[in-house]
Amino acid sequence: MILSRQNQLIKLIKSLSDKKHRDAEGLYIVEGVKMVKEALESGLNVYRIIATSACVEKYKDVIDLTNAELVESSVFNGVSAENTPQGVLAVLVKPNNALSVPGGKCLFLDGVADPANVGAIIRTAAASGYNDIYVSDTSADPYSPKSVRASMSGIFKVRTHIGKREQLLEKINLPVVVADMNGENVFKCDLPKEFCLVIGNEGKGVSSELKSIAEYTVKIPMENGMESLNAGVSAGIIMYALLKENK
Repeated sequence: MILSRQNQLIKLIKSLSDKKHRDAEGLYIVEGVKMVKEALESGLNVYRIIATSACVEKYKDVIDLTNAELVESSVFNGVSAENTPQGVLAVLVKPNNALSVPGGKCLFLDGVADPANVGAIIRTAAASGYNDIYVSDTSADPYSPKSVRASMSGIFKVRTHIGKREQLLEKINLPVVVADMNGENVFKCDLPKEFCLVIGNEGKGVSSELKSIAEYTVKIPMENGMESLNAGVSAGIIMYALLKENK
């Protein structure tokens, strides 16, 4: 059993809260019984799993943790990102998604800054069939603990392509659809079946570079003087509205 926070594995896990260490090690963390269980069921490349004895006993009928390294509870709590830790986390190998053209309709996150929004958008994208997600380097890291948690396993189901805006755009071979309040009603627009939907920064919106190449611009109609919605909510509404329009 690991009893010290100075243990090398524990120090590694602690370091993965920082993007530069996630990038350097090629690893990220998922935490909680449900997320770890789904990671295992998805056949992902698992580097290590740690768990407390209490967790192994409590959830033995839910998840097989026989290969987990046992950790003393206070040590686990020291690396947990949860307010009420369940006592299990997995260190996963980040997928090596080489930049490539999308395999169908796709999503482009253009400076979405809130990791919770990034995760929520990925969750909805996975659910609505957007399998390729292009994430500009000005957006929050989709492999941060907050993003992973908010994605609710959606991060396991999609291909993420992360890079500079210019690099990503070189791979986009579909009509670009920008979400912007100056666009046409998303519930009444007529779009091709396959496209690249761009979601912009929470405060600044979509960059001028993306707007300049957009073939379509769509908006969510609003009433009662409301001018905007949360980026994650907006993205979800638009993704499903366009899904309905193209069926």
